[in-house]
Amino acid sequence: MARTSPKRPAPPSRDDFLESLMDTSLYSMGAYFSDQHPELVDDVIDQSADIEERGLRGYAADNGLAVEECFETLLTGLAVRYYKAVAG
Repeated sequence: MARTSPKRPAPPSRDDFLESLMDTSLYSMGAYFSDQHPELVDDVIDQSADIEERGLRGYAADNGLAVEECFETLLTGLAVRYYKAVAG
């Protein structure tokens, strides 16, 4: 009796993959911030890069900010960079 292998589903196309990247909270957050505050996009990206480099506690202490506030800025900056990377 001959055995047949089960059919594998076709891999998703690049368009499907890119659409799936857009269907995330991070993408939505970045899109919302970019649409609502286009004048702040570069600033939040720069600040988030500084926070990444120096760490949450270090950046907060150096700037007299709460760690939670720095985390929100970091997350917003990451979301905006993600949005810009996916949306092109």
